[in-house]
Amino acid sequence: MKLRIYISTLSFVLAFCLFGCSKKKESPLQFDELIAKEALQFASKQYEGMIATIPDAKLPRTTHKDGKLGLVNAPDWTSGFYPGTLWYLYEFNQNETFKTEAIKYTNLLENQKNNASTHDLGFMLYCSYGNGLRITNDSIYNQVLLTGAKTFSSRFNKKIGCIKSWDWNPKWQFPVIVDNMMNLEYLFWASKATKDSTFYKQAISHADVTLKNHFREDNSSVHMIDYDTITGNIIEKITVQGFSDESAWARGQAWGLYGYTMMYRETLDLKYVTQANKIAAFIFNHPNMPADLVPYWDFNADNIPNVPRDTSAAAIIASALLELSQYVGNNLEEEYFEKAATILGSLSSPAYRAELGENNNFILKHATGHLPGDKEIDVPLIYADYYYIEALTRYLTFFNS
Repeated sequence: MKLRIYISTLSFVLAFCLFGCSKKKESPLQFDELIAKEALQFASKQYEGMIATIPDAKLPRTTHKDGKLGLVNAPDWTSGFYPGTLWYLYEFNQNETFKTEAIKYTNLLENQKNNASTHDLGFMLYCSYGNGLRITNDSIYNQVLLTGAKTFSSRFNKKIGCIKSWDWNPKWQFPVIVDNMMNLEYLFWASKATKDSTFYKQAISHADVTLKNHFREDNSSVHMIDYDTITGNIIEKITVQGFSDESAWARGQAWGLYGYTMMYRETLDLKYVTQANKIAAFIFNHPNMPADLVPYWDFNADNIPNVPRDTSAAAIIASALLELSQYVGNNLEEEYFEKAATILGSLSSPAYRAELGENNNFILKHATGHLPGDKEIDVPLIYADYYYIEALTRYLTFFNS
């Protein structure tokens, strides 16, 4: 049986041919192929409702404290997730309305190809234009992506060996957050599309510096490191969105797991799959990981279990595990697949999934964006939906012949 995983890169088909297993997967009892299909059918219905509520020039991000839909403009770091989700759902349901809307909101982001003020062009352009290119093979998408990749690449600093993250705090010289591992996939695509190894080398350098400096002895990740632009030395290691500088912010651990899994796919360098395995071991062996595998917003938060969960972290972890399961031995393969299925089963249950027409038409409830900043706490988040849909899409490909 030939297996395929559709994810937000054009290179994974080749990787899956190299690593894909030949036997049909079996899931834990709480989740299976039929439930995954039902979940995507529900997501399609829910997003039909969302499509009817979104203005032409805005994109959905969350729900505000007053219950109103939270909308953003194209320069927001989350802007690519709505069109990206629409592309995934169109791929599943073949409903032309979804394709039309995906095209409209993807095109809304075109000007971001020249936005050199953000490190998140991978999220913004690769999740939208990248999925659009993968599904339609439209050369217009290719041109926007190429321009955006050059813009993104301009944030690389040779002395430090990384792409700069935030610009918003002048007290930081060169902040690098673990989240930025996710945007490296865009550079790998650009390297293959242009035959320019500069993009490839930048991605490798950034991943290697992050591997060296961001991870603690227990394989948890620091959120942010500020580097000296003259010496390249570390100035400080801190958290911005986590509980403390020493804690393990849940979504940060998820970004690392996903990022180093992707790094192995693109390079076949064993150190990356080794790191991904170490991150997975930290996550699932942590005493504060709940039985349903939907993590608290920070593994070291005060007052656990009476703290918010983060369904966005859970969805990212599930999507990463499904891919990582293809790169490891049989024991870990089954373990990762079953853990991903457990997470998807939890997220697809009434505890975390909204009722049809509720939740401002987002799919998942109980995500946490930035608790220390008192922002987006226990609310739906567009990127939680995106990675949940991606994980469901990946899961179903294990059953395609």
